[in-house]
Amino acid sequence: MKKAYIAEAIGSFLLVAVVVGSGIMGASLSSGNDAIALLGNTIATSAILFVIIKMFGAVSGAHFNPAVSLVFYIRNELKFIDLILFTVFQISAGMIAIFCIHYIFQIELFQISQNIRGDWPLLASEIIATSGLILTILLIRKHDNSSVATGVALFIAAGYWFTSSTSFANPAVTISRMFTDTFTGIAPVSVPFFICGQLIGCVIGSYIFCIFDKD
Repeated sequence: MKKAYIAEAIGSFLLVAVVVGSGIMGASLSSGNDAIALLGNTIATSAILFVIIKMFGAVSGAHFNPAVSLVFYIRNELKFIDLILFTVFQISAGMIAIFCIHYIFQIELFQISQNIRGDWPLLASEIIATSGLILTILLIRKHDNSSVATGVALFIAAGYWFTSSTSFANPAVTISRMFTDTFTGIAPVSVPFFICGQLIGCVIGSYIFCIFDKD
């Protein structure tokens, strides 16, 4: 499992680095056009998701997301200690990625986001985003395991644009983004709504999958 922990750390690092870094680059080059910045952010995020899932799928299952790890624990495919360690490595790597990205873009290393994204409607948005992500993973894995990376990348690309929360769907990424006051940041006051929505969404997604997996 040591390789799995390292894989989860590297994948989570790359995911957060790309999300935040592409947000900074997009905001810088778009001359204040948020739509263009978000489009660049979407393309970069979906691209790295495809890559890291292909890289580490056979090593750790390519979770890079405590909500996904929780679902696999619920399904008895992950031990409790591994759930805890996966989560620790995912969050820790995400935090390291934030500081690295701030450094290479030559901005203040330690930041707290002032970007208040909302409350209850955003919680509902994250329920939809996370349950959709879980269903994407489980249903595609059941019918065509080799296409999970493609499915996840495409779902998140769509989620950026059809959800009001831009489909965070990941507690580790959410926590990390609290520490960047850039395009992709999220203010601490909004974080509980996002994480609650994500946890509820992963349970709902897992339950819906069971309806199709009764055999």
